Amino acid sequence: MITVLHPDRVLCGLAANPALPAEPVDRLIALAAATTDPSLAEDLAHELTDREGLDRPQLLALAAAGEDAAAWLAQDGRLTAGDVDPEARPDAALALLERGEGRPHWARRFAADPDPGRRGRLAGCPDLPDDVLRRLGEDQDPDVVAELALAAPPALTAQLARHPHTAVRRAVAFNDRTPPAVLAELLTGDDGSGREGITVAVLAHPALPASTAAGYADDPSPLVRAELAARTDLPAEPYRRLAADPEPVVRRALAGNPAIDEEVIRVLAEDEDGDVGRQLCRHPRLPLDVLTGLAARARSLPILLPRVAAASPAEVAELAVSAEPAVRMLVAERRDLPPAIRDALAADPDAEVLKAIAPHPGLPEPLLRAMLTRHGVRVAARMATNPDASPALLTDLAHHRPPVRKALREIARHPSAPPPALAACLADGQARPIAAAHPSLPRSLLLDLLTGDHPHLAEVAAAHPSLPTEIARALVTHLTPTP
Repeated sequence: MITVLHPDRVLCGLAANPALPAEPVDRLIALAAATTDPSLAEDLAHELTDREGLDRPQLLALAAAGEDAAAWLAQDGRLTAGDVDPEARPDAALALLERGEGRPHWARRFAADPDPGRRGRLAGCPDLPDDVLRRLGEDQDPDVVAELALAAPPALTAQLARHPHTAVRRAVAFNDRTPPAVLAELLTGDDGSGREGITVAVLAHPALPASTAAGYADDPSPLVRAELAARTDLPAEPYRRLAADPEPVVRRALAGNPAIDEEVIRVLAEDEDGDVGRQLCRHPRLPLDVLTGLAARARSLPILLPRVAAASPAEVAELAVSAEPAVRMLVAERRDLPPAIRDALAADPDAEVLKAIAPHPGLPEPLLRAMLTRHGVRVAARMATNPDASPALLTDLAHHRPPVRKALREIARHPSAPPPALAACLADGQARPIAAAHPSLPRSLLLDLLTGDHPHLAEVAAAHPSLPTEIARALVTHLTPTP
């Protein structure tokens, strides 16, 4: 029998192992119920409740093992109301009520619970009886009432909108079922310290008419104007006024609004605030000449921008030969480029362009290796994410000198990583736990991790589906008492 240095971690790993047979699973469920170590009990229960394929006797035994396990199973819908006693397992009963699967008398029981945390959880449940809603709406704890207000039915929102606590009224404003008339009351009913937060929430509400919202373009609060700037249903005039707002937070919100027109886009494109430009780059209808100018000023945009993703074949060809490397980098983020454009970008002299194109599927290996020769550590990590990278290339990347730690992490999760590459990844502290879970990890390395002195790696190894069944079964038998 092999000896493990961290039996508790190994047991938790075995509990997560999808290949573990039913009988050892039963032993682990019994251990979760019997152990006097609360940490081990919780960890085992957490791993066991995440298992696929538990049969009904196992589910009921696991629910009986502790409150946490019962609650997690109820949250996942693997227990029914008939399986749960709300007095013995209140968290599980609340979890079923949150799913809309509890019983009405449970709701009445929790509405009178002395624990405000439980009353708050109940207040967020759907389809509560009317008498329970009324009782929660009169609760002495404003946090409970605020939780109710977030999803209260329309008929109750008018009452809650007059609640003395700001948090409750603000929650009504966030409730997507709140009618326009109640929203209007919230806008006019608070001149105190909570006014700004409530106004911001109301302006974000889709039921507030655009004509009402537009009147806040000159509000003294920058946060209110910023929320208005994010609305997509305003007429053109408020947008033009907000584009000249003195507060950057307002202009940034406006720049991220897909509803602004070209006139406003071009005004914002001249903004000296860098974050305004970065937000504007994400506009789906950005004119290409504006995009080119913004890209030159904001090179740190290694993402596929909506305007670039929607570019026509002719526009893609134009962007790919731009004199500005930042523009070529943006188009290189597309993963559907024609082979000729893809390969031309793979030979680009700019390393940032190469980093963007390196993950593109279909790139010939000679082009990838040429990138590595020219730019080494600058492109290695992105190259390791290429889905078509060969095992030989991944091995060479894993043994690159100097080592590229980000590349090692990507290699460790790459489906094609071969054992020699994974062995190199195991030498890196951050790549090691990823490599330890790789399906191609050799049995010899798996057993080394299982019996080694690193507790987390031993747990990962125990959870590995390739761990021989006879070893997994023997470990459970050896490390658990007879049920």
